[in-house]
Amino acid sequence: MITYSTNWMGPISLDWFRKRGLTETVTKVVTEDSILLDTGRKVGDVVEYDEVTTYYSGGRIDIRGVPDEPWGLEYSLPIMHGEDWNDFSEWLESFQTHELWEFDDIIELYESASGRKIRWAE
Repeated sequence: MITYSTNWMGPISLDWFRKRGLTETVTKVVTEDSILLDTGRKVGDVVEYDEVTTYYSGGRIDIRGVPDEPWGLEYSLPIMHGEDWNDFSEWLESFQTHELWEFDDIIELYESASGRKIRWAE
C-alpha cells in the first residue's frame, strides 16, 4: 500500500503573519514562573510583543510505498489555515492507495469526504 502523511515546514517567520494582519500586540507582566525570565528580564517587568492570532501551516506530503522509489516521493503542500492543516493531516494518516494518486485528486477526495474546503493562504 502507498501511504501519505504531512510534513510541516512553516511558516516560521513572525513577519509572514504580521504582513497578513494575523498578529496582535499583547502585554505581559513577568512573573516568577515566567519563561520571560530566561530573556534577562526581572519579575515585575512589563513586556510587549506580537502574538499570532490565526495560525497557518504548509510543507509537503510525504509518500511511502511507491514501487521503485526507496526514498519515497513528496508533493509540495501550500500554506493553509492551521485548522485545515490539522484536519487534513489527521485524515491523511488513514489514507492509503494501491497506486500513486495525484495531488489534486487527494485534495478533491479530502474536501468531498470532510465536507470542508481548504482555506489556502493568499
